[in-house]
Amino acid sequence: MGKDRFLRKLGMIGGTSWNSSALYYEHINRMVARQLGGLSSARLLLESIDLAPYAAAQQRGDYETARQIISQAAMTLAAGGADAILIGSNTTHKYAPAVEEVTGLSVLHIADAAIAKLKADGRRRIALLGTRFTMSEDFARKPYEDAGFDLMPISNDWVATIDRIIFDELAMGIVRRDSQRAFKTLFTELAKQKADAIVLACTELVLAIDPKANVLPVYDTTEIHARAAVDWMLAGLEVARDAA
Repeated sequence: MGKDRFLRKLGMIGGTSWNSSALYYEHINRMVARQLGGLSSARLLLESIDLAPYAAAQQRGDYETARQIISQAAMTLAAGGADAILIGSNTTHKYAPAVEEVTGLSVLHIADAAIAKLKADGRRRIALLGTRFTMSEDFARKPYEDAGFDLMPISNDWVATIDRIIFDELAMGIVRRDSQRAFKTLFTELAKQKADAIVLACTELVLAIDPKANVLPVYDTTEIHARAAVDWMLAGLEVARDAA
């Protein structure tokens, strides 16, 4: 049997926003092609939601409606034959337990992937940057705290600024120089406060921030999550070889 018969099929919830979903799609397919060569590409299902009603529900605190939107997307992927679910957004991992409950499938959790990389690199004191939901709520912070990381406090002013940049600019594909300069100012402040690393815990932030050109190590959760997804996909090949 050909190897592609055993490449696991991943279901991705995208559209949160479509800009970062495009990055995921490119990262995952490039990584699979690099590993397998030739014309190889990922077995990937994409259910791209309409961000407007979902984001509106989140902003007004209507988490039940937001959960229903994400759960429906997950069920569509499960019905399409997905073997596991990837949620292409840090904030939307708030509904990861609901996704697993309604589909019976595992969610490849973005925090698990980021934590593994941070631990491998020996980081401890980190700044978690993302939407106001990600920076303030336990669903995003607790996995890092439980893993032993010291999460640096981010001022309310910076939380509001970052949240505004994400929703008013990056989620719409807008990258402004003044916003890029603002992030550099923040990173300099965090370096003075002895941060070990910055975690871009919003999949849009990499649109405005170059992880390789900063005063501190910067961890792009989009790329890290994509790598973990590809490792999971390719593990199916190892299972097939072991069974042969």
